[in-house]
Amino acid sequence: MTYHFDERLPRRGTYSEKWDLGRELFGDPDVLPLWVADMDFRCAPAIVEAVTERAKHGIYGYTSRPKEYLDAITGWMERRHGWKVDASWLTDTPGVVPALGVAVQVLTEPGDQVILQSPVYNPFYDVIRNNGREIAENPLILENGHYRMDYVQLESLMQSGAKLMLLCSPHNPGGRVWTREELERLGELCLKYGVKVVSDEIHGDLVFADHRHVPFASLSEAHAGITITCAAPSKTFNIPGLSTAYTLISNVAIRKSFAERIKTLAIGSLNYFGPSATIAAYTQSEDWLDAVLDYIRANRDFAIAYLAAHLQAAAPILSEGTYLLWVDCRALGWDKAQIKQMMYKEAKIAFTEGSVYGQNGEGFLRINLACPRSLLQEALERFCTAAAARNA
Repeated sequence: MTYHFDERLPRRGTYSEKWDLGRELFGDPDVLPLWVADMDFRCAPAIVEAVTERAKHGIYGYTSRPKEYLDAITGWMERRHGWKVDASWLTDTPGVVPALGVAVQVLTEPGDQVILQSPVYNPFYDVIRNNGREIAENPLILENGHYRMDYVQLESLMQSGAKLMLLCSPHNPGGRVWTREELERLGELCLKYGVKVVSDEIHGDLVFADHRHVPFASLSEAHAGITITCAAPSKTFNIPGLSTAYTLISNVAIRKSFAERIKTLAIGSLNYFGPSATIAAYTQSEDWLDAVLDYIRANRDFAIAYLAAHLQAAAPILSEGTYLLWVDCRALGWDKAQIKQMMYKEAKIAFTEGSVYGQNGEGFLRINLACPRSLLQEALERFCTAAAARNA
């Protein structure tokens, strides 16, 4: 089937967080928004049809977990990632971020240290701090335009008593798809020091063809036994507004504690449209995903080439997965206030300013590539023109 990813669909006035909050967030309703991680592409036809048919019923009541929903998830994990999971491992959550918060509560006590690898998705900081835990930062090392883990410093944090690690795999915003060897080395340290892992794998399906996502828990039974895997079809198939996500937990005791906390917080109800959309995504929309990955990869290459031709001081990190491009703008010599001024007021665009992902993200920008190429080109033109004028 042919998909029309070049089509610019009007989203203003649709209660879109991305498109309708320009004035509130950036001081201008007309900024081009390439920030929050949703796509500007129409969903796969099978998902649109499934949601439409579900809506036609006209009674939007409490929703159960049909066997087809569980089979869709377990089948997807085995087919797409070579990971054989059991349906009993599944616990439903309204999103990955709520799951991260519950996992921190279940696996640690107030005051415990929780490891994260900065720069990293900003809710990682929130779920640690807001639950009264301490951040143990293991900064990634940027070397020759490529992020790698600092295992020596990581081991020192574990030796100092860190109880839990929040792993971002694939990595947001850096675009790294961790290799099996990297994950195995990380896993050896976790097993040695009794550190449990919450693995945010929401971008696990968004990996380019020359790389492969390896679920951390799939490394071995021992690794699975210390891991809560957080996943969802939401990023993959552009359905975040349907609030459908899940965790995979093979450890019976951890799964019981997690499910009980979900019940205590009363956040385990399924969205009325969630199972239907998930089934359609995982059983009928794989060709759409393959096509959108090709398009996003071409957008990545276009953006890298455009910046190389028009603003060489901006150095993109070659992403291996996700639909996000992490750009090193430190050579421009601007602080975060100047970057925001240039984006929102001068260029009238909204990329994500990098310091929200941690101190060592300052001077970077994150660009959402999941949009029609004409929109990406317009945003890059505005950015490069404004940067040139500022530096003239």
